[in-house]
Amino acid sequence: MCFNETNGRISKLMSMIKALPINLSNLQKTVLQQIVRGTTNPYRLVRRAKLILAAASGESNSSISRRLELDRVQVRQWRSRWFEEREKLSAAEEQQVTEKALMVLIKGILSDRPRPGTTKSFTVEQVVQIVEIACEECEKSDRPVSHWTPSELADEAIKRGIVEKISPRSVGRFLKRSDITPTSRSLLVKCQN
Repeated sequence: MCFNETNGRISKLMSMIKALPINLSNLQKTVLQQIVRGTTNPYRLVRRAKLILAAASGESNSSISRRLELDRVQVRQWRSRWFEEREKLSAAEEQQVTEKALMVLIKGILSDRPRPGTTKSFTVEQVVQIVEIACEECEKSDRPVSHWTPSELADEAIKRGIVEKISPRSVGRFLKRSDITPTSRSLLVKCQN
C-alpha cells in the first residue's frame, strides 16, 4: 500500500467522523460577533471565533477548513474545545454574568492553553548568590585564577552547595542579565556600589 492510498483512506475516515454539534445562545453569538468585528483582537482569536460561528451555523469541518485556511484537525480541535466548555458557558449565563464577563470567558476558551516547558531550575536567591560570588575576589575562594570565568563560577557555586549542578552557559546568562562580566575590571566597583 502506498502513501497516497493510505492518506486517502485516512482522509475518507476523517470525513466520515460526525462533527460535534455547536449550539450558541444569542448572547454567545453576540459576543463572538464582537470578537470578529473587533479591530484590535489578535488574528488567531478572530479566526477561532469565526470557526465557532460557522460551526454553529451548521457548516462542515471541511468547509470551515477550506474557508478559514485551517487544517481540519485544527477545526475539530476548536470545535471540540468549545463543545467541552458548553456547560461552563451555560452556567455563566444562568448566573446572569455581564456581557463583559462572558467576553473574558469566551476569549479564555479560544486562547491557546499554556504549553508545557521546562520549569525554572534556579531560584532568585540562587542566582543572586552566584552573582555575589562573581563580585568576590577569586583569591577568597582559594582558586588559582586571576579572574572569574563562567566555568569557574559554576564550579564554585556547586562547591558551595548553592546548586547541585549548573552549566557555565547558565552562569553567563545570569551575569549578562545582571550587567556583570566576570572579566570586567570594573566588576568590583559595581559590586561595592
